[in-house]
Amino acid sequence: MNTHTRHLLRSIPTSTKSRLSTGNIVARCISTSQIVGQVPPSPSSNASTSHGKTTHFGFKEVPEEQKETLVGSVFSSVASSYDVMNDAMSLGIHRLWKDSFVSSLLPRLPPSLHQNQVPGSSIEVREPFRCLDVAGGTGDIALRILDRAREKFNSRDIQVEIVDLNQGMLDEGRKRVAKTFYYNTPQITFTHGNAQSLPSHIADNSIDLYTIAFGIRNCTSLPAVLSEAHRVLKPGGKIGVLEFGKVSNPLFKEIYRQYSFQFIPIMGKILAGDSESYQYLVESIERFPSQPEFAQLMRNAGFQTGQLREGKGGAWTDYTNGIATAWTGVKA
Repeated sequence: MNTHTRHLLRSIPTSTKSRLSTGNIVARCISTSQIVGQVPPSPSSNASTSHGKTTHFGFKEVPEEQKETLVGSVFSSVASSYDVMNDAMSLGIHRLWKDSFVSSLLPRLPPSLHQNQVPGSSIEVREPFRCLDVAGGTGDIALRILDRAREKFNSRDIQVEIVDLNQGMLDEGRKRVAKTFYYNTPQITFTHGNAQSLPSHIADNSIDLYTIAFGIRNCTSLPAVLSEAHRVLKPGGKIGVLEFGKVSNPLFKEIYRQYSFQFIPIMGKILAGDSESYQYLVESIERFPSQPEFAQLMRNAGFQTGQLREGKGGAWTDYTNGIATAWTGVKA
């Protein structure tokens, strides 16, 4: 996290002070600037003060117009070590979550058929299956989509466009794709853009599948992101959101919270040289809506979902006791 961002954060008062109680287990983690105590109750995600609209940045309330800069600084700081930290923090389990997430969204695709381009002959051109992977800078989800289409269905008539607000994350994704045979093919493209106001070349009703994995909680307005997703999807198009959820088992929830607040920022300091950014990432997970709350936000945006419950026929699927959750919906 750069010096300007640290100065900006220190000028913003925390919205809620940590409370110590003998009846509660206190989670402490050391960062370069502060000690964070037990997780406080979450205030509303968008508040209005005499100074204008605010939103949350971790446990801090910040002016809405500042959040984008603050989040950008976090991901610029962690971009080069992002995948290594994901493996370390989740013990590699995030790979299984992502595999399951992509598999559930791509149950079937028609196989591709090679055609010789002979001068004067007519060739049937198949419209590609268009995917938009938002906040997917490193290419983790996009490459899984392309690999599943190719390996499972022998399909190459599929294109994924990655949109990310952070140039550093996009650069990491480009480096990764250069090591694959999708390099310099039309199957994958990278675009600098904002989830809340997608680039103008992405037309209404033009996308078959919209994905956003571990990114939507960093956006200033969840309704704005979902509204944009609904706008660009074709009727019948599908949205998939993979994000950290809420653990329901009380004992496991407390263990997970202790691990998150005590261990992850320290690991960030050791592996990435940045505990503050990972402290924010942990806090942002706490501030994200619960599984039924987010499913309702999807419905409010116009998506059809399953019932407001987990599992088959439900609006979401929990992974590892709710540490991560996948929500799906369809544009009518």
